[in-house]
Amino acid sequence: MGYESRSKGPTRRSVLKSGIAAAAMAAVDRAVPRAVAQPATDRQPNIILLVTDDQRSDSLSCAGNTVLKTPNIDALASNGVRFANNFTTTAICMSSRASILTGMYLTTHGMNDFDRPLPPRLFRQSYPVLLQNAGYYTGFVGKWGVGTLPTTGYDFFKGFPGQGAYYVPGNPKHLTVIEADQAIEFLQGCPSRRPFCLGVSFKAPHVQDEGRTVPGIYPKYPYDRHLDHLYENDVVPPVRTRDVTPQPDFLTRSLNGTREAPDFSPATYQETMKDLYRLLAGVDLAVGRIVAELKSLGMDDNTVIIYTADHGSFYGEHGFGGKWLMNEESIRTPMILYDPRLPQNQRGKVFEQMSLNIDVPATVLDLAGISTPIGAQGKSLLPIARGERPNWRGEWFYEHHFTGDPVVIAASEGVRTTDWKYIRYIDIKPVYEQLFDLKNDPREEKNLAGESSHADRLAQMRNRWQVWRTALDQHRADQRWVEPV
Repeated sequence: MGYESRSKGPTRRSVLKSGIAAAAMAAVDRAVPRAVAQPATDRQPNIILLVTDDQRSDSLSCAGNTVLKTPNIDALASNGVRFANNFTTTAICMSSRASILTGMYLTTHGMNDFDRPLPPRLFRQSYPVLLQNAGYYTGFVGKWGVGTLPTTGYDFFKGFPGQGAYYVPGNPKHLTVIEADQAIEFLQGCPSRRPFCLGVSFKAPHVQDEGRTVPGIYPKYPYDRHLDHLYENDVVPPVRTRDVTPQPDFLTRSLNGTREAPDFSPATYQETMKDLYRLLAGVDLAVGRIVAELKSLGMDDNTVIIYTADHGSFYGEHGFGGKWLMNEESIRTPMILYDPRLPQNQRGKVFEQMSLNIDVPATVLDLAGISTPIGAQGKSLLPIARGERPNWRGEWFYEHHFTGDPVVIAASEGVRTTDWKYIRYIDIKPVYEQLFDLKNDPREEKNLAGESSHADRLAQMRNRWQVWRTALDQHRADQRWVEPV
């Protein structure tokens, strides 16, 4: 599905395998050193961006999960760096993926519709287009998730629209295996003289929608059948959230409270989580295959790999399923940056600074030595990864604008600092607010917004929300971003 255009020049696989091709290029090589012959520090790196769907930050063994085993992804973290406090600025796929492409908040890029493509003006500022213009060989595999499929910006495109399916009639291969196959196909076809950037967007571990609408016939999390044996004898720790402050009626009647959460009885919870973990085990195997192919092609010493997700998901916490809301389960995601060029003393570190999905394109462009567009709002993570101490954010803005009945999905905005979170449900009359002390209440079980002892803190956070809201509206008008101070 989609389009694909191949380079007319030699591929890395053909160069490695064909002595004839190597001889034919020898004269050119003497005049202009081949990229593979240059020191890694003098070359533009290759870049692979791996994005999962609905994976929250605690769904990795390197992040402390005691049941799920992800050794290949863990290896990226132990040989690279991990950002323990990574978040999405809007917890829904099309908005977050538009932010990952452009480095912009939802208010700026406006992608709040499943069917609308990213506006051409913004797509021209996306990281794949900028990299392609700078000479990179660009590719994409998997769930596109940003409206209609693009027709430019990629030399190799194997994306699909909509949600896709883990299994399709007539093909016994699981979708995650197919996505890994396509990623390897891209790597084998890369021109030998150009750096590359490949995006792999896994559907996993997103629920299969038919499993929600026709339960008992379609599984919700159809994992690779070869992984059926995993976690059979394990017990997934139960949900620990016990809300001291009851959830408001409009949230319990929304999709968060009605579509998936009622399914999480103890037995169903165990089955659901084990199926989901098997999906993620399939992703881990795919990551291992991609890394092994890099080594086989001799590209591992100069290929940076970023691993993240578009947003998280509830699995019964607060009585919720789905995502969309500003609670930690919905917004906190993995962020791993593996760079083989990092000095040994920097590898394996875990950073506490708050990173965001909008930081991805700034980081990718920084890796390639390309300036970030004026309208972008994210920051490169490379200075932190390299051990520098840049001036970093102490807070950030969340927004989820659903233009419909709040009973379906509650529109919300808010501000998160290191220790506090303010949530404002903007379509509810009167406005409903939540205030959480993250340091003392990390599971967000007690809403302090109605307590007089926290009135000053509430006013302060409400003011920060207004400052951010004003700054984002101004940025939308003039496209020059100045982060609120």
